[in-house]
Amino acid sequence: MNEAPTFRSGYVVVVGRPNVGKSTLINALVGAKAAIVSNKPQTTRNSIRAVLNDPRGQMVFIDTPGLHRPLHGLGRFMERQAASSLEMADAVCFLVEARDRRIGKADEIILDILKSVTVPVVLVVNKIDEPCPPDLSDGWNCYAERKKFIHTVMVSALEGRNLDLLLDILFSIMPPGPPIFEDDRLVDCTERFLAAEVIREQVFRQTEQEVPHSVAVLVEEFKSPEEYPERRSLLVRATIFVERSGQKAILIGKGGARLKSIGEVARKELEEVFGYNVYLDLWVKVRPGWRNSEKELRRMGYT
Repeated sequence: MNEAPTFRSGYVVVVGRPNVGKSTLINALVGAKAAIVSNKPQTTRNSIRAVLNDPRGQMVFIDTPGLHRPLHGLGRFMERQAASSLEMADAVCFLVEARDRRIGKADEIILDILKSVTVPVVLVVNKIDEPCPPDLSDGWNCYAERKKFIHTVMVSALEGRNLDLLLDILFSIMPPGPPIFEDDRLVDCTERFLAAEVIREQVFRQTEQEVPHSVAVLVEEFKSPEEYPERRSLLVRATIFVERSGQKAILIGKGGARLKSIGEVARKELEEVFGYNVYLDLWVKVRPGWRNSEKELRRMGYT
């Protein structure tokens, strides 16, 4: 009589420099949107836990902020988030780009941190879908020369290439054990946090380069349709904080056009996420220097 396959579970921490594709990879692995994505570096601020349930077991992927030298209080919070996530890891995926040919400053920081990591580390070479000059086709070997990785996997998170192979490797590493989460959740976070992230993503996508890093979103009010019978909708009232009045003007746009566009796209996505009609009320306020204010960082959840 054949024994049932061993159920495995554990945490997989994904690290890498800003904008290398960590959130895109995790969304592709779990088969749904768990983390916000944009082409702006340092999009992820909090460590997001995304849950993959599979016949082989359960893996919780932790999307960490891109590691870099912190320049302000928010940056120090992001650094702490990434470092604390590594303490609970059963495996680590170090994400780099296929066209890399040298190790940058941010990668040096990560390699230094990984020296003290005792769990298996997989080198994941992402963006193999992007054109790469022949002389750079194996430039990523510079990482393998610096650290012994248990495996190296070439993937395209955007196109989903070789992700099954990566999952096979990760499940072989996971320790035997029961599910970490017994329910069918996708992400381990509050609904308010998820709503704020959806709104912040649209700010990142629809504003100029100078605005996103100075933006925070605070959900002031979150009411279910049962609590908001006037409209029979989910009520989300949120404030977008920036540091300068000029940034506020950019966010609002001429005649309020940009804020309206941000709200329209965010509302549609919130309706997909929560399964209700959503009434979204957005405001923009200026908080000079909030990224270096302990009080404001606490208020906005970056503590």
